[in-house]
Amino acid sequence: MRGQMRTLTLLSTLAGLMLPALVMAAPNPAKLQLQSSSALVMEVGTGKTLYQKNATSRRPIASLTKLMTALVVLDARQDLNQTLTVDSNDRDAIKHTYSRVRMGTKISRRDALHLALMSSENRMASALSRHYPGGRAAFVRAMNAKAKQLGMRNSRFHDATGLSSSNVSTAQDLAKLIAAAYRQPLIRQFTQDSDEEMRFAVPGYSLHFNNTNPLVKNPDWDVRLSKTGFTNEAGRCLLMRAKPDNKELAIVLLNSFGKRTPIGDANRIRKWLKT
Repeated sequence: MRGQMRTLTLLSTLAGLMLPALVMAAPNPAKLQLQSSSALVMEVGTGKTLYQKNATSRRPIASLTKLMTALVVLDARQDLNQTLTVDSNDRDAIKHTYSRVRMGTKISRRDALHLALMSSENRMASALSRHYPGGRAAFVRAMNAKAKQLGMRNSRFHDATGLSSSNVSTAQDLAKLIAAAYRQPLIRQFTQDSDEEMRFAVPGYSLHFNNTNPLVKNPDWDVRLSKTGFTNEAGRCLLMRAKPDNKELAIVLLNSFGKRTPIGDANRIRKWLKT
């Protein structure tokens, strides 16, 4: 009897020692210092928010817009093999950014979508919206209707590229965009690709394109979906669904300054979770 009592006492003591350890296992948000002005980290499996910073602040989102562009293209069920032609209407008249894709280039809708997502090619996003039934105005209406459908109440879209600073959203809204985009296998595939050699039959040239998110090349991050963005108004932005250290996360980082800042913040999040 005394032996049984001693065993029960020992088990009770061990349980008491283990309980605080379990409580302390949750990472302390106060110990995560990020350079991004807005941020959100969610555990995908549970939907639990692990960290948030100004997550309801509305900000310009730059090329994160192109995830919504992709959703609208795929929702319309347009022929992905149809040939689109890049023309002067696809030249950036907002920021006057440079593109290596020449005027007169012919490209399939699938390849245009690939380059818009993987390498954030603005002329590709522009061509996709221009070749939509009803043109760009109808495309933008569809973007805002999709945002409403997804419950992105604080988001507004004015163009398909993200060059307009009137394209705005919040970290909370963009977590919903990540979830919707992840349900599309083609978006997952194109945003995971690290690079692509693209051959344009007309006018006859080829270009090598890289993913704008260097973390897709890092197997330790196991990136499942991502999109970057940058304008002066939006700063550096990063959306990502990844599974570092066997913990699947949705990460939103907005308005970072410094070319490597979002990547630095992502690595700070990973280190923080390990503690």
